Amino acid sequence: MGEKKVIYTQKAGVTGGPYSQAIVHNGLIYISGQGAINPETNQITPGTIEEESKLVLENIRIILEEAGSSLDKVLQVTVFLLDMKEYGRFNEFYQSYFPVNPPARTCIQAAKLPFGIRVEIDAIAHI
Repeated sequence: MGEKKVIYTQKAGVTGGPYSQAIVHNGLIYISGQGAINPETNQITPGTIEEESKLVLENIRIILEEAGSSLDKVLQVTVFLLDMKEYGRFNEFYQSYFPVNPPARTCIQAAKLPFGIRVEIDAIAHI
């Protein structure tokens, strides 16, 4: 068994919670749930589903690149939406990040998300 490597970068949004941004183990990257945190200010930045999704996916992109991977290597994504009525708009925006061969995905409505955000996403990718 390979060792686990903790990935942490201040280039991506940081909440200061007791968890790693990502863990690399046996060639896979496990990214913790990311929310609408502006990576430049580390501030929660509420907005439309599209605006929040952009911050979330950009934080995931930054963490992946810091770990030696990229969005095209994402295998699985779990999406937590505050309101399933925004599912269609979310999908339209999400597709711009994964235009070809998108990863496997689960999308559920959450009763509440931390800090009042509209979307949280975690992911698994390979290096």
